[in-house]
Amino acid sequence: MHLLQWVLRLPWRIGSLALACLLSLVLAPQAHAVLADNLLIDPAAMAMGNAVTADPPGVNSIHFNPAGLARITGNWKSDGVAIIGLKTEEHYRSAPDMDIGGFHNDPLNETASGPVKLRLYIPGLGMLPWKFPGLAAATLGFTFNKEGSPFTFGTATYIPFAMSLDRTDDPDDPSRFSGKVVQMQRLVYLSPAMGYKYSDTLSFGVAVPIAHQAIVIDTDMRMPNKMLGITGSLQKGFCGEEGKPNVIDTFTTGLCGGGKDGMLDPFKRAANMSMEMTTPFDPTLNLGVLWEPSPRFGLGVSYQGGSSTVYHGRFSFKTDPMMRAFVQGLHSSLLGPIVAGITGMPQYIPPVQSGNLVATIPFPAKWQIGVKVRPTERLQLNMDVSYTDWAKWDAFQFKFDQEVEMLKMARMFGISNSAQVIVSQGLENVFSYGFGVQYDVSDKLSLRLGYEPRKSSIPLSKISVLAPLPDTVVRSIGARIRPKKDTEINLALSYMTGSYSVPARTDCNLNCDHFFNVVYNPYAAMDVEGAITIRYFGASLTHRF
Repeated sequence: MHLLQWVLRLPWRIGSLALACLLSLVLAPQAHAVLADNLLIDPAAMAMGNAVTADPPGVNSIHFNPAGLARITGNWKSDGVAIIGLKTEEHYRSAPDMDIGGFHNDPLNETASGPVKLRLYIPGLGMLPWKFPGLAAATLGFTFNKEGSPFTFGTATYIPFAMSLDRTDDPDDPSRFSGKVVQMQRLVYLSPAMGYKYSDTLSFGVAVPIAHQAIVIDTDMRMPNKMLGITGSLQKGFCGEEGKPNVIDTFTTGLCGGGKDGMLDPFKRAANMSMEMTTPFDPTLNLGVLWEPSPRFGLGVSYQGGSSTVYHGRFSFKTDPMMRAFVQGLHSSLLGPIVAGITGMPQYIPPVQSGNLVATIPFPAKWQIGVKVRPTERLQLNMDVSYTDWAKWDAFQFKFDQEVEMLKMARMFGISNSAQVIVSQGLENVFSYGFGVQYDVSDKLSLRLGYEPRKSSIPLSKISVLAPLPDTVVRSIGARIRPKKDTEINLALSYMTGSYSVPARTDCNLNCDHFFNVVYNPYAAMDVEGAITIRYFGASLTHRF
């Protein structure tokens, strides 16, 4: 009787796994985007390891420290372009003692993900179908200062962070269960700003970046859970390899009622989930202070405010025959409908369920303090320290325009409202550092070096393939060229690397295999290793107009 009760409860356990899959996939792109933070804004900042709080880069002071606008006299225009390439790799290896309810041979064992492509998201048009090995982004900014005025005004268009990957070239890519297509983008299209020169040494600034944000996800889902595996093993023993129904089963659990399609396999794809969410108007607040008591020393402090961003969009679940046939088989038995009526279990899982979605995802605030020192007339040293409030991402709220059948199946795990979900992510606040060196070869040429170690905000036990977020390092070189008095060219080359290794059963967002584990772990009982590489080239032209 205990076995019977366990089998009858299995659909709710499977539903809870699918729910956790949805949530982890939705939340992860936001975190993953941190890897591309500050990569598409300004080549001068990149070349200095983004350590520019005490030496803000012209028009783009709007982002880094708006107090830097007060140093600009006259009217200036800045045009920029950034080209970025992304490489990710993941390797999967089964633990020697892998046992997912009697299933031992994961077809993903000893496999690796292939190369990824990048795609463009255009506000108003959505995700474009074309795939590229790299992408380019343009920036534009203006500043306005009346001669003799302590006020300088400006606005800029830029991308504070973005993330893009497409794995659809290979339908068997093992990382397809952690995102076939992932796109995250924050585009600041208007940023009214003002810098005020209080004195010859002290300036203040404020900016209001107004952004369009988008999240796009398309991923396959599988559930290598021991409960599902044991049920699949029971089916093999009771129903045969072909899963043929029998009379005894009809009057009991309906274990065989789904036929061959309803035979559970923990390593088989269970569903596909896609989602697109946007918010066209998301303002934040940037504040800055700049103190330069002498040409040889400067101190800057900036604050980039957060927000409780509300996304609107569409979702779609495409459930494979395995799940649908299994649930249908349970309802074809004598006891199945009775249990369903008591617990509120849906009578079936539709092949496709889609609708509207509203999500509230906080955008973290960031504090930065930086210093610049010129020990000699030609040499400048910069250092920044930043603190980001990633812990604000602890609470995420998702509201659907209908009751989701998968969520109904998770009621026994405390999900009482199948049209709303609130979940925690567990990110940690982090300190990050940036270092920059500039050497003025002449009045027309300066050479730059940058070094930026980026600390991950995700604990090792929360890491996932979709959002690896390992500790990364950015190394940069660059130059500033002044061909004439009112013209400046900035160039930068950057190389970002990071890697991670997650032993089997150590991360319950990735590879746990606990019997009652209800968190989505597509790579249960597998060692997972991964790496990420980002290459960047940026150039800008700034001139008086």
